[in-house]
Amino acid sequence: MLKKKIIFLLGPTGIGKSAVAVSLAKKINAEIISCDSMQVYRSMDIVTSKATSGQRKKVKHHLLGVIDPEQEYNVAKYRREALAICDKLLAQGKIPLFVGGTGLYYSIIVDGLFPAVPRDKLIRAKLEKQLKLKGNKYLYRRLAKVDSAAAAKIHLHDTRRIIRALEVYLKTGIRISQLQKSRVGLGKEYALKIFGLNSTRQSLYAAIDQRVDKMFNLGLINETKRLLKHKLSRTAECAIGIRELKGYFAGEYSLAEAKRLMQRNSRHYAKRQLTWFRKDKRIQWININKTETPAQIALKLWKKLSW
Repeated sequence: MLKKKIIFLLGPTGIGKSAVAVSLAKKINAEIISCDSMQVYRSMDIVTSKATSGQRKKVKHHLLGVIDPEQEYNVAKYRREALAICDKLLAQGKIPLFVGGTGLYYSIIVDGLFPAVPRDKLIRAKLEKQLKLKGNKYLYRRLAKVDSAAAAKIHLHDTRRIIRALEVYLKTGIRISQLQKSRVGLGKEYALKIFGLNSTRQSLYAAIDQRVDKMFNLGLINETKRLLKHKLSRTAECAIGIRELKGYFAGEYSLAEAKRLMQRNSRHYAKRQLTWFRKDKRIQWININKTETPAQIALKLWKKLSW
C-alpha cells in the first residue's frame, strides 16, 4: 500500500519560500500549512512577512493569524493543530505542504514529541528569578553542565527553551536530550519529501536587506505601533522588528539605526536557521539564484518529486 505524501519546504528568512510554495502547490494539488512560530499571530502581517492576500487567494493557507499576539503559543499546540489539518487534507486527496523556517516546529512534526513532562510552577518560578537576577548566560551555562547535548541545540538567547530544558531535568532527573530520543515521527506512516532553499550568502543577505526596506514601505511602523499598545506574549514580542522599533519609539536611536538593526538581526537569524537545518541530512537542498522566478524554482522542486 502506497504511503500518503507530505512535503516540507524549508529555508532561511528572506529566501522566498512563500512565492515558491504557491507555485508548487498549484502544480501538485496541495494546500500550505505554515511552519512559522510568528505567523500564527493575528495583526502581525508585515513584521512576520506573511503570504500576501493574493497568494492566499491562489492557494489555501493554514495556521496563519490564528491567535492574538497577547496569547502564548507552543510546539505542542502547533503539532496538534497542524496534524489535524494534515489529516483532513490527506482525507480530501490533497497534499499537505509545510512551509516555513522554524526548525523546532518542523522537527516536532517530522520527529514527534517526547513524553510530556508536566510544568512545575515552583521550579519555573525559581528559574525565572535566576534569569532576572543573573541573566541568560548563567542559565545557559547551568544547562550546559547538566545536559550539554540540549545546550548545543539551543541558542544562548532562547531563554524559554533553556528554562524548559532545566525544568525537565530538575523535575525528573532525566536530561531532555535523552527524552527526545524516544520521539516517534511521521516517517513510518507517510512518504516525506523535505526540501530546503538556499543561495549564496551575498544573495541571501541582499534579499533580507531588501525585504526589510519593503516592510517599512508597506507600513511596518504603524503596524508595530498598534501592536505595542497591547501586552504582547513573550513569543510575539521576539519577532524581529518589534524590539528594534521599540527602541526607536523610545528615542534611543534613529529610524535608520532601527532599520539597520533589523537587517543585521535578520541576517543573524538566517544564519542560525541554516545551522539548524544543515544538521538534518534528510533535507534535499536546492540552490537558487536571483535570476530565477518562483515558478522556475517550483518546477525544479516538482521534477524532484519522485516517490
